[in-house]
Amino acid sequence: MSARPVATYRLQLHPGFTLDDAAAVVPYLADLGISHVYLSPFLQAVSGSTHGYDVVDPGRVNPELGGEAARKRLNVALARAGMGQVLDIVPNHMAIAGDQNPWWWDVLENGPSSRHAPWFDVDWAAAEERWPDKVLLPVLGDHYGRILEAGELQLRFAEGRFTLHYYEHRFPVDPSSLHDLLQRVYRRSGPELLGFLAESCARLPRPRVTGGEPAERRRRDQDVIHRLLDETCRDNAGTRAAVQAEVDAINASPDALDALIGEQNYRLAWWRTAAEDLGYRRFFDINDLAGLRVERREVFDAIHELPLRWTAEGSVDGLRVDHPDGMRDPGEYFRRLREACPEAWIVAEKILEPGERLPPQWPIAGTTGYDFLNRVQGLFVDPAGEPPMTSLYESFTGEPADCDTVVVASKRQVLRELLGSELHRLTSLFVLICERHRRHRDYTREQLHHVLLEVAARFPVYRTYLARGADVTEADARYIRSAIEQAHAEAPELDAELLDFLRALLSLEVEGEQESELALRFQQLTGPAMAKGVEDTAFYRFHRLVALNEVGGAPDRFGVSPADFHRACRDALEQHPDAMLATSTHDTKRSEDVRARLLLLSEIPQDWGRTVEKWRKRNARYRASTGPDAATEYLIYQTLVGAWPIDPERLCAYLEKAVREAKQHTRWTRTDPDYEHAVMNFARGLLDDRAFVEALEAFVRPLVAPGRVNSLAQTLIRCTAPGVPDTYQGTELWDLSLVDPDNRRPVDFRLRREQLARLDVLSPAEILERADEGLPKLWLLREALALRRRRPGAFGAADGSYQPVAARGPRADHAVAFLRGDQVLTLVPRLILGLADDWQDTVLPLPPGHWRNVLTGEDLEGGDIPLADLLAAFPVALLERVGEPQ
Repeated sequence: MSARPVATYRLQLHPGFTLDDAAAVVPYLADLGISHVYLSPFLQAVSGSTHGYDVVDPGRVNPELGGEAARKRLNVALARAGMGQVLDIVPNHMAIAGDQNPWWWDVLENGPSSRHAPWFDVDWAAAEERWPDKVLLPVLGDHYGRILEAGELQLRFAEGRFTLHYYEHRFPVDPSSLHDLLQRVYRRSGPELLGFLAESCARLPRPRVTGGEPAERRRRDQDVIHRLLDETCRDNAGTRAAVQAEVDAINASPDALDALIGEQNYRLAWWRTAAEDLGYRRFFDINDLAGLRVERREVFDAIHELPLRWTAEGSVDGLRVDHPDGMRDPGEYFRRLREACPEAWIVAEKILEPGERLPPQWPIAGTTGYDFLNRVQGLFVDPAGEPPMTSLYESFTGEPADCDTVVVASKRQVLRELLGSELHRLTSLFVLICERHRRHRDYTREQLHHVLLEVAARFPVYRTYLARGADVTEADARYIRSAIEQAHAEAPELDAELLDFLRALLSLEVEGEQESELALRFQQLTGPAMAKGVEDTAFYRFHRLVALNEVGGAPDRFGVSPADFHRACRDALEQHPDAMLATSTHDTKRSEDVRARLLLLSEIPQDWGRTVEKWRKRNARYRASTGPDAATEYLIYQTLVGAWPIDPERLCAYLEKAVREAKQHTRWTRTDPDYEHAVMNFARGLLDDRAFVEALEAFVRPLVAPGRVNSLAQTLIRCTAPGVPDTYQGTELWDLSLVDPDNRRPVDFRLRREQLARLDVLSPAEILERADEGLPKLWLLREALALRRRRPGAFGAADGSYQPVAARGPRADHAVAFLRGDQVLTLVPRLILGLADDWQDTVLPLPPGHWRNVLTGEDLEGGDIPLADLLAAFPVALLERVGEPQ
């Protein structure tokens, strides 16, 4: 692909860091060696959005980020620096906040007759008989009747439109429901026009009509009604007063207001009802983000209008597609996107479970790099540490180190409590299907609900990728069988014949529209169950070694061997040589540097065990009867070791999120203040205890330098392995951030510019002496990216071969080396605590020819080179061939 970046740099845009701010750092990024700025979404999002994923209008650039003018200024800055742009796009969902989203507002105003009703994944037929053709809006802080009778819902009138208000929430009033209201105003004020408008409202086609001439007439006539009503109220003070008097009368009468609300195309409800009843697909469990039917051509065109225009004009070279697993048919989506921008570099935020491959039919460069992240950090986990770390975890917490059990329990809880509405929609469809098949019609709704829940809880990957009219792949069939068989083995109460029927349905073996629909919808359920159940629940419960609890990771997989790593890199070069490579992102649970330090614990499990047992005993004084539990205490100690130094505010903010995500003692939807206070008081007690802090620092001190070596090793591999290296903002220096919002803190780019300039006047030895300032990491990144530019052939898909280079000697297992295109050699150490800085007689067979270490300037000749010599001046080595091979 012509737009393939050399290296990307992720910038998080928000009102405090705008497109103009991005333009200001372009010269620095160019000097660092970045080819493409990789921007978080910047189309119109909810007012005040800190991330941009809550898009409300994809047709314009967010003015809070500087708008279109700032985007053009950024383009000028990029062109001047010879750089390009990669844009993060959000095609799966939109935010539905009040009147900020014109499409959703139209849906609420006009119901199924809205031209945008088919654009959202709303199941109008799923509504109960008492409120047909309505979309449920779970926004109220209490039961609807209580809110209504307390006067918290209010009708208002302005500029020819009636609206309902609930604090900051605002909802349209369907004009076809205004006949009686306007008739009363007409009788009170007298203008004939009001009588005509009241009758016009009564004649509007009802909102349940869809498409065709009636729907068009409804849209045309209601616009006229709004305009004429606005004009007559502006021109006639008496009419305006009469309308306001009617509004006041309705607001004073709960019965009258309830009657008007009952005629709307939505049902206002207590926010907790979303767990059971919701007629639209959400982004995970977020009620304010509604799923889009991007499989419809008009929806695809509308949400991609600007990104595709920018790729066509050349101001955008690449697209990062957010959450494609939420789509009905990601494969068809990517084929359509590729057709629309054939030269663009496209990557997908796709989480691959261990052993899973990206669907080969997707015409994209690859993923955004979580598979690489977990693969590369696995090199620095000592597998010999697994048994003692497991014993420690079990003795400290009193819980078995059974990650699979934790995962299934977490997914089951999420399916019941957070995704209940999605599961209920699927159950209703399953009920209809069983009614059509006589062998299965006597199963109860509860039985069908239960089997769907248990199978979804055991689905081994995010989802399958079935499509009508296409063959089921062997991989998808295998995943379905695995989930069914595991459910049968672990939930013996499930009927075996029902399980087999569900397997046949999910495999598209049963003909029928509804039967196929069940399989396609089930795919859109298992992804959120995995994301919320594993990443946002199980990973906050299972703490054996929390560095492994990363997006797309497997906490029960203790390490990756060099052989497996090399095999995966060769596969990547063959299948997706242009995929993104990441070690920190805006979604990682911990930064690369926090994880790099924590991985060292796998090398010293006995020392770590003795230390935390001492801490537990001495810190018993800070525990309350209400908490923290042992697992949370163990998490706190690992967090302190990985992120030290950390202040109480950052630590407590992280712990609040961690214990709520765990959903055991407290949760976002139902907090337990007593437990949370106990956790925070415990954490603050630790940091206020000078003796404990001294003990903590004494334990962390010998881990700092080795942790930095791990970080440098990961950084170098990221810059030289098959793929396109990405750097998350600020991580070119040491960064000890935790999960968002901690990793979205402001980045000091002025400091980084100054540090980058200093590199030119410092020797490698002086750079290492200033390690505390982060200079070694910055130096390594700059030099590695410069080499990528000098030697594009070594890293390209055509000529950039990947060849492992095996060290020989007693410490060979502590080295990872590989050759790219016979021109560049990467060498990093691993498991360095066990290495103890003693390579003994271990050597690296350097290929024949002349080589230069670009990090130290040393010249080398091919042959057996002692590893102690190669890594004497700098912790990692990057060798460039000088001249042609002999």
